[in-house]
Amino acid sequence: MKRFVALVIGVCLLAGVFALADEGMWLYNAVPKDKIKAKYGFEITQSWLDHLRLSSVRLGASASFVSADGLIFTNHHVGAGCVHNVSTKENDYMQVGFYAETQAKEPKCQGMEASVLENIEDVTAKVSAAVKPEMKPAEALQAQRAATATLEKDCTVAPYRCEVVSLYAGALYHLYKYRRFSDLRLVFAPEYDVAFFGGDPDNFTYPRFDLDITFLRAYENDKPAKIEHFLKWSKTGVKDGELVFVSGHPGSTGRLTTYAQMEYLRDVQYPRGLKSMERRIKLLKAFGAQSPENARIVERMVFGLENSYKATVGYNSGLLDKAFMVRKQADEKKMRDAVAANPKLKAEFGDPWTDLEKAVAIQKEMGVRAVFAESTFGAGLLATARTLVRAADEKQKPNGQRMREFHDTSLPQLERRLFSTLPVYKSLDVVQLTDGLQDMVETLGPNDPFVQKVLGGKSPEEFAKTIIDGTKLDDVAVRKQLYEGGKAAIDASTDPAIALMKALDPEARAVRKQIEEQVTSVEQRAGTQIAKIMFAEKGFTEPPDATGTLRLSYGVVKGYNENGQKVPYFTTFGGAYQHAAKHENKAPYFLPETWMAFNPGEKKAGKIVNAGLKAGQLKTDTPLNFVSTPDIIGGNSGSPVVNKAGEIVGIIFDGNIQSLPMRFMYEDVVGRAVSVDSRGIIEALRGIYNATPLVEELVGKQAVPAPTPATKKEKK
Repeated sequence: MKRFVALVIGVCLLAGVFALADEGMWLYNAVPKDKIKAKYGFEITQSWLDHLRLSSVRLGASASFVSADGLIFTNHHVGAGCVHNVSTKENDYMQVGFYAETQAKEPKCQGMEASVLENIEDVTAKVSAAVKPEMKPAEALQAQRAATATLEKDCTVAPYRCEVVSLYAGALYHLYKYRRFSDLRLVFAPEYDVAFFGGDPDNFTYPRFDLDITFLRAYENDKPAKIEHFLKWSKTGVKDGELVFVSGHPGSTGRLTTYAQMEYLRDVQYPRGLKSMERRIKLLKAFGAQSPENARIVERMVFGLENSYKATVGYNSGLLDKAFMVRKQADEKKMRDAVAANPKLKAEFGDPWTDLEKAVAIQKEMGVRAVFAESTFGAGLLATARTLVRAADEKQKPNGQRMREFHDTSLPQLERRLFSTLPVYKSLDVVQLTDGLQDMVETLGPNDPFVQKVLGGKSPEEFAKTIIDGTKLDDVAVRKQLYEGGKAAIDASTDPAIALMKALDPEARAVRKQIEEQVTSVEQRAGTQIAKIMFAEKGFTEPPDATGTLRLSYGVVKGYNENGQKVPYFTTFGGAYQHAAKHENKAPYFLPETWMAFNPGEKKAGKIVNAGLKAGQLKTDTPLNFVSTPDIIGGNSGSPVVNKAGEIVGIIFDGNIQSLPMRFMYEDVVGRAVSVDSRGIIEALRGIYNATPLVEELVGKQAVPAPTPATKKEKK
């Protein structure tokens, strides 16, 4: 084992030299510099990498610093939680947009946190040392978790937070040290209609015409944070064939998963998830149709679910591709045969694929019952109740023996969410809980013991109203009293939501334990063994699967051919107006008034109609969106796209539909990352929103023409 760890530590620094094409979401301490230099003639220096890493921001998804005064650049759909939460019934900034002309007008984003990866340490040897040869998989998993909890706690000192990241299913462990910014404020967000122009029909398609951007600002001690590393704005943008880099936090990929695991995703998990999302989308749309305020409340939730639904369909399309699955099975068989033919490998690793197949079979057998046991049925207040109930038990245990979400290093984030003053909508919770319970009844049957234990003879609707109307957990003071009071306070509580979670938690914990002992721990051990076999057979030819942590991808700006048609690499503002006109400027192809004031018009019978554009106010041939080939996946939203000079040339906000199967296999023939162009962003801020101070902060005063009197008049 020690020999293997030493090999990993030494070789990992050279990882990726052998990778094919431009595939790879690369670790920052394992970027294939030689390969990039050989193919593109660009030599990446360590200072270039360090600057890009320290300018990159983790924000739920991805973001970047773009000024010395803490200005953060991300997508609208990443920052939409803040936009939604600072909105009110009277001022819906999701609909009308938001711009703070001065820092004094920048409102706080409750519950949001940004972090920057400041240091990476390989701790594989330290975590691996906790595992003894005689340990069963579940014991080994617990030992590893205890070791990582200790490493994280010893490393974490405010304002830093540390996290041990498992790579290659546990073959490697890296300790990431983050600098945290817990005071974020909203600076700018366009209208939702233009940020998500084309809506769900155009989602994961191209050509696109979206201004999917938001600017936030990090504060420290009630003043804008002073940032040493931030990305400068490109003055020239991108051109066809140009090498670009994407620095972001891809959520998860499954390129190293086994055939059996892929079958489970294809046949069980994805179909179940799609059915659940379809049901919830229908429910939330019905709730939103009841009033404009209800529509405002659920707008973000509907967007998120529709986006996830379409993404899951795309992911699964790769697994439904018979040719891909045959190739996957054949590649796996080669590795299994190689192990069987090598006595040393067989003695060291056994047959991890068979172990995984058995674990997957158990997972299938447990099925939806396990899902419902751990469920809070879509009700936010029940999720709060479960957190309070479990915190009371977990905080009494030594740090290394707790559930991961209750480790000491996780508690500050948990407490910030728990004590947030954001509004709680009980009416929505009643609707969601009713539907979640009804789904349980329909799936398990009304006579199922678990169903009867939950409902106690009541109908889902009656039970939901009793729980939600009766709970006081929408009051921050009540949540704080229960959390700080610990187990004594929870045991004494008569709150119906707390009482329900206390009654269900023993069974939920039992199911969770069973899954960890018979599925999770087996998958981790087997996955680690398969990774080691892969290293022995192929060397370090592939980066690890994405884990929601910082990675670097690269590729070129490039259009593609689809169904015999050439798709250009960029779109323009003029194209946006044409796209809106094609759909009569009706939702979801609706351009807001701020944009229509600059409508260049269209020719009819030799005359210009619907014209609002004043000469020189908006350059409609300015690129708005573009596509490129870097390897991305969900979580890369908000990732900065930079050129060789490390300058911002765009921001990732989507992939085309052909990119979604890249969760399991990379290809750059048709699959593309979709970005908002840096030139389009400046043109919109300057020409449409008259956000001159923001533009000056991004590119400097000299590059910004002063608004003409006509522009000022137009914007009043």
